[in-house]
Amino acid sequence: MKNKVLYSEKFLEMKAAIRENGAQWVYAHRPNAKDVVVIVPVVEQEDGEYILFLVTKRPPLISEKRAQYCLEMPAGLVGDINTNEDILSALKRELKEESGYEAEDIKIVSRNISSSAGMTSETSTVAIAKIDGARHFNPPCDDDGGVITKRKLVKKENVANFIKEFESQGNAIGSQTLSGLFFYFFDK
Repeated sequence: MKNKVLYSEKFLEMKAAIRENGAQWVYAHRPNAKDVVVIVPVVEQEDGEYILFLVTKRPPLISEKRAQYCLEMPAGLVGDINTNEDILSALKRELKEESGYEAEDIKIVSRNISSSAGMTSETSTVAIAKIDGARHFNPPCDDDGGVITKRKLVKKENVANFIKEFESQGNAIGSQTLSGLFFYFFDK
């Protein structure tokens, strides 16, 4: 398939893939990023493991009246600022920026996760970060006026109920969050 750029800004392009029959398929593309990283922060405390969630306000969801809040994990672009950045460096940077934690161990569990293959060329690398909850953490630093409204630690055993309750209040759940949780719970 050939493609052409229909609209371009620094962080986003609208492109059209020209299909074999000549029809166009319009999609979003990030011209400045090599990948997206998503981190499942597993905070180990004396009484068990906790998952750190981010509650965010995302303008597209609010503007289209889909949801006021979205449940997400720390995530971000690879190579958008530093073109030499590798995936592991981006994982560490995004975890520290958005959660305040540094991980003792980061394990990549999946690559090439598509959040919406019919709408965007974007794919993600998902990792699980093991964090010693007894260690002091730094205050997170939301980038660019951030959309994070709060961070929520949820005990492993309560994650499913927490997500159901969050969604029942009319909120959205990020697909990357669900993919990360899949690998955390089932890829042992």
